[in-house]
Amino acid sequence: MSLTDPIADMLTRIRNAVRAKKKEVNLPSSRLKVEIARILKEEGYIKGYKVIEDNKQGVLNIILKYTDDNQSVITGLRRVSKPGCRIYCTRDSIPRVLDGLGVVIISTSRGLLTDKQCQEMGVGGEVLCEIW
Repeated sequence: MSLTDPIADMLTRIRNAVRAKKKEVNLPSSRLKVEIARILKEEGYIKGYKVIEDNKQGVLNIILKYTDDNQSVITGLRRVSKPGCRIYCTRDSIPRVLDGLGVVIISTSRGLLTDKQCQEMGVGGEVLCEIW
């Protein structure tokens, strides 16, 4: 099965797992997805992640995070730049989610960065997704 947009698939799997109140979600691994998982962990949206080797491409296991009253920390995920319509931003036009309450993940020449890191470093790039 070939996926045209693996990042959209990753976000959809996380969204579905959150709705079903699952503790964790497994998906095919890639360097880009591991970097997205790293940012989600740094920003406090997930508990953790690990890559399980399976002699193919590997499996990315993401452990979801919930509050004490079983509400998901992730309330929404949205793919911005799609394979058919790429969306870029300059360092002066970095988008914000919910006035800075959410996180925008941007693919830059310095790797994947959040909107805040892009503003600090003064770089722009491809706007991959928004999480809030």
